[in-house]
This record gives sequence, C-alpha cells and structure tokens, in this order.
Amino acid sequence: MAALMFSATCGQSNSALGPKYSSTFTPGSNFCKFFAITTSASRRLRRRRLCVKNVASDKKQGLEEPVTEGNLDSFVPDSASVASSIKYHAEFTPSFSPEKFEPSKAFFATAESVRDTLIINWNATCAYYEKKNVKQAYYMSMEYLQGRALLNAIGNLQLTGPYAEALITLGHNLEDVANQEPDAALGNGGLGRLASCFLDSLATLNYPAWGYGLRYKYGLFKQHITKDGQEEVAERWLEMGNPWEIVRNDVSYPVKFYGEVISDKNGSKQWVGGENIMAVAYDVPIPGYKTKTTINLRLWSTKVSPEEFDLRAFNAGDHAKAYANMKNAEKICYILYPGDESIEGKTLRLKQQYALCSASLQDIIARFEKRSGKSLNWDTLPDKVVVQMNDTHPTLCIPELIRILIDVKGLSWEKAWDITKRTVAYTNHTVLPEALEKWSLQLLQDLLPRHVEIIKKIDEELIHEIIDEHGTDDLDLLQEKLQKMRILENIELPDSVVELLNHSEEVSYTDTTKDADANDKKIKAAETEEKEEGDYDEEKKVDDDDEDEKEDDGDDQAIEEDGKKKTKAIFKVDPKGTMMVRMANLCVAGGFSVNGVAEIHSEIVKETVFNEFYQLWPQKFQNKTNGVTPRRWIRFCNPNLSNIITKWIGTEEWVTDLDKLAILRKFADNEDLQSEWREAKRRNKVKVAAFIKEKTGYVVSPDAMFDVQVKRIHEYKRQLLNAMGIVYRYKKMKEMSPEERKQRFVPRVCIFGGKAFATYVQAKRIVKFITDLGATINHDPDIGDLLKVVFVPDYNVSVAEVLIPGSELSQHISTAGMEASGTSNMKFAMNGCVIIGTLDGANVEIREEVGEDNFFLFGARAHEIAGLRKERAEGRFVADPRFEEVKAYVRSGVFGPYGYEELMGSLEGNEGYGRADYFLVGKDFPSYLECQEKVDEAYRDQKRWTRMSILNTAGSYKFSSDRTIHEYARDIWGIKPAKLV
Repeated sequence: MAALMFSATCGQSNSALGPKYSSTFTPGSNFCKFFAITTSASRRLRRRRLCVKNVASDKKQGLEEPVTEGNLDSFVPDSASVASSIKYHAEFTPSFSPEKFEPSKAFFATAESVRDTLIINWNATCAYYEKKNVKQAYYMSMEYLQGRALLNAIGNLQLTGPYAEALITLGHNLEDVANQEPDAALGNGGLGRLASCFLDSLATLNYPAWGYGLRYKYGLFKQHITKDGQEEVAERWLEMGNPWEIVRNDVSYPVKFYGEVISDKNGSKQWVGGENIMAVAYDVPIPGYKTKTTINLRLWSTKVSPEEFDLRAFNAGDHAKAYANMKNAEKICYILYPGDESIEGKTLRLKQQYALCSASLQDIIARFEKRSGKSLNWDTLPDKVVVQMNDTHPTLCIPELIRILIDVKGLSWEKAWDITKRTVAYTNHTVLPEALEKWSLQLLQDLLPRHVEIIKKIDEELIHEIIDEHGTDDLDLLQEKLQKMRILENIELPDSVVELLNHSEEVSYTDTTKDADANDKKIKAAETEEKEEGDYDEEKKVDDDDEDEKEDDGDDQAIEEDGKKKTKAIFKVDPKGTMMVRMANLCVAGGFSVNGVAEIHSEIVKETVFNEFYQLWPQKFQNKTNGVTPRRWIRFCNPNLSNIITKWIGTEEWVTDLDKLAILRKFADNEDLQSEWREAKRRNKVKVAAFIKEKTGYVVSPDAMFDVQVKRIHEYKRQLLNAMGIVYRYKKMKEMSPEERKQRFVPRVCIFGGKAFATYVQAKRIVKFITDLGATINHDPDIGDLLKVVFVPDYNVSVAEVLIPGSELSQHISTAGMEASGTSNMKFAMNGCVIIGTLDGANVEIREEVGEDNFFLFGARAHEIAGLRKERAEGRFVADPRFEEVKAYVRSGVFGPYGYEELMGSLEGNEGYGRADYFLVGKDFPSYLECQEKVDEAYRDQKRWTRMSILNTAGSYKFSSDRTIHEYARDIWGIKPAKLV
C-alpha cells in the first residue's frame, strides 16, 4: 500500500465523494499518523513472514519483528482520519465505478477501511501465538451464522463514533451504509449462530483459537414467501464480493476421494488414484471487544487446477465434459446442506464433511510442525492442539487424523489412536434420532476407502473394550450392548472378536461338562482296578486311553461348532438391512470429551442417548450450557436498552461481565426505571412495525403486544401449536361482539420467521398454513388491530437484530426433551422479552434464573413424553374439544381452499408415519391455551409486565457465551488466555 495521505480539507472536485472533497494528496492530513502506522506495519509484515500464511511451505523463516503493544496503541483514529481512509479505499481499492459514491460503494470502502485496522491486530495476534507456542483450540463447524460484520467490528474496536461522524461528512448515514451489507450465508440456525458467538467470546477473552468451516457460495437458500408458501432461491451474498475475507492462494491442501488402498512389502498403507481436488483458504478476521486480540475464521473453498479443464473437449463442442472436473470440485462448496434424498446428494454432503476435516487437519498439523521445529514430538500434539467437533458433521476428523499420523507421518496404529483420543472432543446438539448421523458403509467405502479401514479398526477396538468391561458370561447382555454401542451397524463381528467369543464358549462348556466327564472316567477306572486287581490289561488300557482322546477330540469339535453356531445366532445381522456407520458413536469412542449444551439435555445424553457409553466412560461426559455474545445481542442491536442498563448499573463493564446484570433486580420496582424501560421497548417496537411494513406490506400497531416465534421450521419446535392457538383465538373473536372482543383479548401481533428445509414437506406446509392465516386474519375488518399474523421472509441474523429488541413475548414451545438447548430464548430474555415455553432445553435454566413468576410455563414434562406416546398408540388419548373444534374450523376452508388435510391428519390417528401427533400438539393444546390467558392477564397490568421484563434481563446473566467459553477452556480444552503484550 502506498504511503500516501489524503486531505480532509475543502476543495472543488468532481469526485464521487462530493464537491466538498478533493482527491489531492497532502502530507499534512490528520490521517498521517493513522496511515503511517498502517503502512509502517505493512512494510514490516512484508519483510517478515505473514503470520497466517501457509506454514507448511514456510518452515525455515522465523519471527523477526513482532508487533508490540506500543505499535498498536500509538494512535486512535478520529473522524477526519477515518474519512480519509474511507475515501482512499473508495478511490484506490474500488469495487465500483468512480462516478458515484452510493451506499453500496460506501459500504465496501468503509469495510475495507476497518479491515486495515483488523489486519494489523490479526497478524499481531497470530505472531504472538507463534512466539509463545501456546496450546490452541480449533473449532470445527459446518455452520457459522455470522450476520453482518461492519457494526460488530467497529463496535468491538470502539470506533462507532468516529465512523458515524466520518460517513456523515461523506454524505451518508452509518446505519444506511451498514444495511448494504448482506448477511454471510454460512449457516442456518442455532448451530451456526452458537459457533459465531463462540468466536466472538474467544477473541474477547483472548483465548488462542481458530474456527474452521466451508465457504458456501450460495448458502442454504434465500426464502421467498408467495401465495404458495415458501420458495427457495440461491443466496447472492458473494455476488459483489466479500470485503472481510482474504484469499490465501498460498494456503491450499490436497483432498482425495475414491481410489484404492494398497500395501507395500512392509505393510504400510497408501491411498492412491481416485479424484483429487484442492482446498484453498479464505481468512476472515474476528475481532474481540476492547482488546487487540483478533482471531481467525478460516473457510475452505474447493477447486482443481486449470490443467483439469479439458480444452480439447471444449473445442470439440463437448463443453460439459470439458469442465466436468472443475464443477465437481467447485460444487462441494456451493450449498449448505444439499438435499440428501438422492445418492448424489448424500455423496456431496459427505464430500463437504471430509473436505472440511481433511483440509483443516492438514493445516493444523502443518502449524504444529512449524511451531515445534527441530524438537518435534508427536506425543505432545494433544498438549498443543485440541479439536472441538461442533456436532457430528466433522466426525471424519477422527479417522482423518489417524490417517495422517499413520500414512503420512509414519506413526504406529497404537500411537496414532492414543494421540487422536487425547486431541479430539465432541459437542452433541441433538437427541433426535434422525439428527444422529448415519452413513451407508458402502458409500463411505467407495468415497473414502482408507477411512473405512480405520473406522473398522476403531470399531474392533471399541468391541474389545466393551467385552473387557462386561465379559462374555452373558452373551445376550453383550449383544444388547454391542447393538447400541458399535460404530458399525448391521455388520458381522470382526474375526478377532468371534475367535475370542468362541474361545470363551469353549472354556465355559469345558468347565461345566468336559471336566465332569473326565471325573466320571477316573472314578470308573478306579472301580475297575478294584474289581480286577492285578488282571488289568495294560494294552487294553492304552487302547481305552486312545479311544478317550478320540472322544475328547470329537467333543472339542462339537463344542467349537456349537460355539460358532451360538455366536452367529446371538450376534447375527439382518441380511436385508443396510450396513451403516454411526457417526455419533464414532465421536464418543474417538473423543476425550462429550458434552451436552444444557443441563436437561446433558442428562438426557447420559441417561438415554449414550447411556451405555456413559456407564463405560463416565469421566468423558459433562455439560456446557450454551450462551450468546452480549456484544451483538444486546449492546449493539439494542442501544436504547443498553444505555438504560449502563445508567442504572453505573458502569458499562456488564458488556464483558454479564453477571453485573443481576444488579438490575434491586431496581425492578422503581417507577423511573420502569418508565424508561417501557419507552425503550416502544421505540424498538416502532422500528419493528416499520420493518414489517417494508418486508410484508402489513401495517401493525406498536400498541399491540408483539408475540414472536422465530426459529428453524420443524415439527418438534411446534410452530403448528402456535398457529392452532391463533386459529382458536381468531374463531372466538369472530363469535363475539366488538365490545366483548376488546374486553376479552389483548391486541396482538403474532410474528413468525424461519426457514423450512427445502425437502421437508411437512415444515413447508406449516409455513403455508401460517401465511394463509395472515392473509385471512389481517384483512378481516371485524378484527382490525386486535390480531395480526405476520410471517417475516428470509429470517436471518440481521432480521433477528431488529425483531428481538422489539419483542415482548417469545414462544419456545418445543416438545419437552427434544430441544437440546436453544439460544434464541437467551437472546430474547436478555432483551427483556418474557418467555412462554415448555421445560425443554435451556428454558429450564432460564426459568430458574429469571424466576418462576416471570416465565409462562405449560405442557408435559420430558419424563412423561414416552408414556404419553404409548397412551396414544394404545388408543387411550382423548383430545380436548377445543382442539377438535380448531381442526374442524381449519378444514372448513375459512383460510382458503388449500384444505390442510395432511397437516391436520398428522395430528390424528394412533400410529403410522406422519400420523399420531408424535410431537404432542393435541396433548399440550389445552395447557397452552390456559397459559396464553395468563399472558393476556399479565400484559394488561403494564407495571407487572415491565417488572417481569426487567427481571428477565437481570436473570439472563448466566447465558453469556463468555461464561460458556471459560468453561470449555477450563474443563475441556485446557487453554489459557494469551493477551497481546
């Protein structure tokens, strides 16, 4: 970057930045110091090696000139220097034509200006980690739901004021410029949002860590809502480029699929042939709050070399063949969670998972080798590296790490397996059987033949450990354990296990039968000697002994055959069944730690999901209740409320020490605080109302209660229960006079948001149902503002940042025992929103912290669910008349001609796929209605409601991701803060 400074003085120019601003360079600008620091650091960074470059190709260079605290703290930019920096990027690193300085161009220039500061801190952080050779955590996740980065970055850097003022002088508003940024389409729901919160906390708390993921070109999908419900189109978030990422063309690793495994004369394995691609690194800086620590999110994009383009085929007109290899590689990173109902879809998903694991582990190993230098000792890898698998998607980290250690680095099986078991940890996020991933063994065998060999070996090791624990006396018990615990499902036992079991059977049979027969023979021989005294024929004795030996041999063969038959009978496989690999079991077997994400979830994991593993390895299991970053989720998205909190607490330290929110409890009844609190909430509601009109065209009243359910559309999350409650409310309104309606019901705006997976038909029916409710109810003149139903399209982080601050009631109503944790419930509580919910996931702990009187509880408990489903299957369940009334009303066609027979039918019957109300909507419906009446009653008393709101914020202190990360670092990762000095 040229060391040139811009003038912020007035002048005449035709610059796109406006007539007030000249593009003349002058050395006297306020920008001099700021820019000089940047360029000076840039020169140093050019002279030494770049900290985040390909360590595998740069092992000889050392650290020459680390950036010190003095370098970073010598100048704090003001608005004039920031304006000059923005102007520089608008003119010299442009993504747009020079004629105009429109909001989109202003965003890119502003982001690039911020990135300059981030890069300095980013490289200094990396250099410091290398210098200290710290133990580092690597977070592996298929999703990162980052949201927009601009406001978060300048907020963490404490530069919001200077950037806001600078943009005003350049003719723009910071909020309008920030709105030009598309959400990064790298995630879908809570899994990705959690990962992003963790990165923010890791940086803020100065923990040495990186994130690894994939750079999806088209994301999950962009959701459109039409008269037919949800429609999916590709995301366009990368269409204009991404100013935050830096491609590392020198950081790439080979990733192989298919091929075969061959052995050399020494027994070493080589995986050869097949399809070869390259994973290229794209780095995104993640800044901490009020700290120079800036960690890295490394995203992989997949490609092949240009030589793979078949120019001859292209010129011959066979264009598809010409770029087939290129497209096969590139499509791995096209879509998050491609449809997997076809074999092609399954193969693509598996390729995604392996590409993430392989490229990331190669990168981690290269960094470990680089830092170790001449003192490389593989036994110390777990002392310097910990890999956290965010759910089962990165499970292939386990066999891939073993493959690298054995096939590439030359370690023995025993050492590689031991190192892996001490390096990798697993976070479970679900108790749903369909979410505990299984892959076809045949698909894995075709795609990753070497890894299947390794997985079979791990399975064999696991079986022997299970046998060591439970013995072989009770084969039926052993079979039960193996059915639940084996990694390989419906697959014959390994030969070593069969041999062990057969030997055990022989010993057992011999002990109880053969030895008894031998004793009988000795007794008979003694009796013969007594009768015949000296006349016993020695030759006959020898013959008898030989005959006995023949009989014994025959007995041994019979016992062996009987043992094999019995073993096969007990441990038989289903010839019609599919051979599968159970990824969650592999995670538990190969990881040193298994954690759930809420107290109730972790207990279910231990008592139900992995109970057999818990009995075998109780020390592996622990809980780490999720959390959310208070920076993004209250400080930045809700400045109105944040300022009030700071005023009443007396400090802004709560942003990094959320325990201080508890101080608000002593002011909960203070009338002045309550008045300020209500005013802040109303301002946020006005903003939500404007947003709803912009996105849907519906006009809603900010005087109504804003009742919100925003999350991924799934039957277990029970948006259908909410919708059925709305139908009941609407029907009762229609049956009343206008006066009765106003007296009976509190005005409500019922807001929904969330995406249904593209191939999840029932979820898409629910979206259609909700939009049809809105189309009918919102245009009913009899109802007016008493009830509105809104489905906000394309729900994402940026939408959440608008809706959550303005919400008053939030619905977290999943079937008890089916939600692992949830994080949106934490965000809502933090922003003073009262929750109506079941005792599921983190709801349990939220209710404990905010107080039972400040949480609207309904529904069956987790321990009751199995019994209630059994009751349904046996035909003993009797639905509430109100529930039957609502179903009939829906079927009457009042909400349109669609009919919803499949949707209503899923709530009926006692058995069958898609029937029998598996998620207990009908069972919880009466309790839900009664609880909603209590909500109306509480909302009428605004003093009481405001008190509840304050206490929800005060009680949310536990749910900071800072607390969660401290626990991971202390209890699982064994890492310590490494703050720049």
